[in-house]
Amino acid sequence: MSIKTISAMAIAGLMAVGIVSAFAEDAFVAPATPEAAVTARQTVMKEDGGLLRTLGTKTGAEAAADLNTILTNYGHIPALFPEGSIVGDSKALPVVWQNWDAFTAIIETGKAAATAGITAAEAGDADGLATALKDLGGTCGMCHQQFRG
Repeated sequence: MSIKTISAMAIAGLMAVGIVSAFAEDAFVAPATPEAAVTARQTVMKEDGGLLRTLGTKTGAEAAADLNTILTNYGHIPALFPEGSIVGDSKALPVVWQNWDAFTAIIETGKAAATAGITAAEAGDADGLATALKDLGGTCGMCHQQFRG
């Protein structure tokens, strides 16, 4: 085999590993039942709340890692609210689905705040991180006020 062929195979292999690891990082699967959706969204919200409560004491890579988790979780929220998933101990109100655009707009605002927080944490910008955390916490409040009973 020529060096060119070996190099091409090595590059292809590295690209394949990168693709597999990208999928492995976030192996999210949407819940199959309304009950599973309620459980999954409660788990995600509790995780985000716990991270937000402690993020004010973190900086740098540690803060960025927590914010990446929150960003990923925010990305899954729409899939955790399939229509008809007001079952069991769900606190979601029907207005979630009646005003889906407003619901998802809050999620997008949260994702933007988490992204800004990651950037600030990685840059060592304490003021930027504090602002992002305030904005992120605000999205939780907005959503709960409008869409949670």
